[in-house]
Amino acid sequence: QLQLVESGGGSVQPGGSLRLSCAASRLTSDYYAIGWFRQAPGKEREGVSCIDRRAGSTIYADSVKGRFTISRDNAKATVYLQMNSLKPEDTAIYFCAAAAWDYSGTCPSLGLADFGSWGQGTQVTVVS
Repeated sequence: QLQLVESGGGSVQPGGSLRLSCAASRLTSDYYAIGWFRQAPGKEREGVSCIDRRAGSTIYADSVKGRFTISRDNAKATVYLQMNSLKPEDTAIYFCAAAAWDYSGTCPSLGLADFGSWGQGTQVTVVS
């Protein structure tokens, strides 16, 4: 069972930056595409970004394009989400998850149903 643990959340002012980390428990984690998702209070969880197993392909939600960058270091079994130019509407709990085995390390989409092994989340708050 792949286990994922998020870290790096915190409170930041608008325009600030944070880098989130998603650490995997298994050395074979580099087989999986990894996605980042977020859930704001009173809203449904939504997809933010995904990176394939070889870090050759990425996808982003329109709301974060040009501001967020996803990357991974397979030697460290860790996926990162660099978040710049943060806005109050980015406030949410951020989760990482692994794309289903069937997708062979590629990003299927940003649909929640295509991902599993969810982490516990890390809180990001953007406030003046």
